[in-house]
Amino acid sequence: MNDAQKETLLSKLISDLELKSELAIRKNAYEISSVIKTQKEQYLENGWIIDKEFKTKVRLKRFKPVDVRFEDKVWTLLANLGFGLLNDNRKFNIPCDNEGNVQELDVIAIDEEAILLVKCEASEANKKGDFRKDLEDIKQKMGGIRKSIQKLFPESKRKVKLLFVTQNYYVGEVDKELLSNIGALHLDEEAINYFGDLFTELGLAARYQLLGNLFENQEIPEIDNKIPAIQGKMGGHTYYSFSIEPEKLLKIAYVLHRNKANRKMMPTYQRIIKKARLQSVHEFIDNEKGYFPNSIIISLDSGSKPLQFDMANTQIKSAISNIGILHLPKKYRSAYVIDGQHRLYGYANSEYKNKNAIPVVAFVDLQREEQVKLFMQINENQKAVPKNLKNILNIDLLWTSDNISGRLSALKSRMSVELGENRESALFDRIIIDENTKSNLRCITTDTIIRALGRTNFLGKVTKTKIETPGTFFNGDLDDCFDRLSDYIVKCYNHVNDALNEEQRIGEQGFIYINKGVYAFLMLLGDIVDYLIDRGISTSNTKIEILFNESKKFLDPIIDFYNKIKPAEVEDLKSKHGSGGDTKYWRTLQIAVRESHSDFIPTGLEEYLKKEAREYNTEAFEYIRDIETFFKKDFKEKLESHFGASWFKKGVPPETAKKANELAFDKNMKIENEELEVDEWDCLTIIAYRAIALKNWRDIFEKDYTRPEEIKLQGGKEAKTAWMVRLERLRNENVHNYSVTQEEFDFLQSLHEWLISRSQ
Repeated sequence: MNDAQKETLLSKLISDLELKSELAIRKNAYEISSVIKTQKEQYLENGWIIDKEFKTKVRLKRFKPVDVRFEDKVWTLLANLGFGLLNDNRKFNIPCDNEGNVQELDVIAIDEEAILLVKCEASEANKKGDFRKDLEDIKQKMGGIRKSIQKLFPESKRKVKLLFVTQNYYVGEVDKELLSNIGALHLDEEAINYFGDLFTELGLAARYQLLGNLFENQEIPEIDNKIPAIQGKMGGHTYYSFSIEPEKLLKIAYVLHRNKANRKMMPTYQRIIKKARLQSVHEFIDNEKGYFPNSIIISLDSGSKPLQFDMANTQIKSAISNIGILHLPKKYRSAYVIDGQHRLYGYANSEYKNKNAIPVVAFVDLQREEQVKLFMQINENQKAVPKNLKNILNIDLLWTSDNISGRLSALKSRMSVELGENRESALFDRIIIDENTKSNLRCITTDTIIRALGRTNFLGKVTKTKIETPGTFFNGDLDDCFDRLSDYIVKCYNHVNDALNEEQRIGEQGFIYINKGVYAFLMLLGDIVDYLIDRGISTSNTKIEILFNESKKFLDPIIDFYNKIKPAEVEDLKSKHGSGGDTKYWRTLQIAVRESHSDFIPTGLEEYLKKEAREYNTEAFEYIRDIETFFKKDFKEKLESHFGASWFKKGVPPETAKKANELAFDKNMKIENEELEVDEWDCLTIIAYRAIALKNWRDIFEKDYTRPEEIKLQGGKEAKTAWMVRLERLRNENVHNYSVTQEEFDFLQSLHEWLISRSQ
């Protein structure tokens, strides 16, 4: 890079007033254009809308394209977080060799500590990305890029970081490995939203959290890290008590906020800092010259070697504590704030951040679970921790417990979070986690996932102290089970989801991505794995890719079922509530698979079908009685309307009339009370009604007694009244000995709705 190129590049970086002006444009989601009125129609045809009209001009606006909107969002965030030197337009091309080749950046952001090089990729809808080619290209250029940065800022000791920032993309393992190889960091839109929310609450102080994220365990240049301290022991842990200027602690501090951006760092336990509370702390410090005598609690991460503590020459022999100089880690994100985040960050924008010293109790290398325990103990009697968050934190605490049953509870909870927060998962953002609000899409509870996982054979049977029956995935190794089982479920769900249309992918208004639908699908996956293992096709150690490929032939019938299900069946599945509704949905999926694989007979399915068939009987025979009553009234009205007073003689076939007369005579001979005697019309069977319909088909019955779906049926009136023959057969079955099948029940239900509901 020569001097002319250097000057050209530096001229494309803006600061101060230019930066503020550009920020106003970037943070607006709309493009703005002011044109003369004669050009208005041309703009309106291209998607612009009127913002404001003046005498001779009109101001128009339209949404920025998704990629521009996202780039501007990232640019705006970095400007807000104190990066005072940024690119002035959308692209910044930095030389990467002497042959004129460049690397295009979407954002370059510079402050006194860091230079951030940012590539952005955005999509309107969630999908899997394939960035291998672009990342390999960047990998080849990275050495040249660093040389160009060094020439642009020759005296700088700033850290350089390449950020690959995505919106609505799942970044695969190959791309992640490439990013790692070039020392780059991937941030998705959840991370960008998190830091944006943090800026809203913290203001400029949010930059400390960002730097801790970007430069974890990297050295902070020129920080004075030596402080007087007391060394002691408490609860089996080493701790240090000291006072420190808030700004020093802010540089190395990090807060484990429960947020999608931090999901891979679980367990996390802090809620995001609240602006109102922070403001009150800030005002208390600055305006009232207030102070907080209680200590901030942190855990210091010593890294690869123990913390250095230089004991003073003078010690009190009888004391169990030591006095000396503590050397704090000179690294970003080396002090995890367990309690007191608002007190600490309340100083971030205060004039007293370098003038006051705040008390701190610093434990050394507390495991994450120990941090959660301490956080819970501190807040046990306070309202700061909502009940649902406490429940999740309590489960997190069990991850490394000696209680095996408790550890599996932790696993099930972690699985429910993973399925809802893993961008690759079809259940992404569909599960209500922590304090997330319910929506049409986000309508599945973690309890649904936990119940289903607990009722499959995935995890086996355990007690507090031992594994009684190994699971199809769990045999003692919690981490291995989590990785394999979550991978299997995601692959299976995605296989089905990819074959669905947009209407089927809706949430609460649909029938697939609802609690009972998810419960049933997870239970079915358990059945499929049981089947494969029982037949020796798979084992508990089979690679997930192989297990998934074997499972697909059982998942395809489910896709077919979802695509062919009728609205009435959907309503039936959705209308059944409680555990009975969950079971019905699950068994319905089992039946769909069995129709394609006759040997797929999960435990309990046959017993369920027999029981369910008997349960259909009562309602089924009530349908038949209703239909017979309807025939008696409707046939008579139609015959009377057509034939008048001689309706029976003219409308009923002679043979049918004769049988009805004989049956009436036989019944009346047995009846002593004359008022209870019947006539021939009371003694018609369903087959008799069919004979009447056939005799008067075209003139009277064809229109109302041809089923809608059989209007074009070949075979004439015989074929179009065959349903009455089937109805008669069911009518004659012994209700005590016969079990109505689901298909027969559906047939009777559809007749009932067609004949009777339409007449009401």
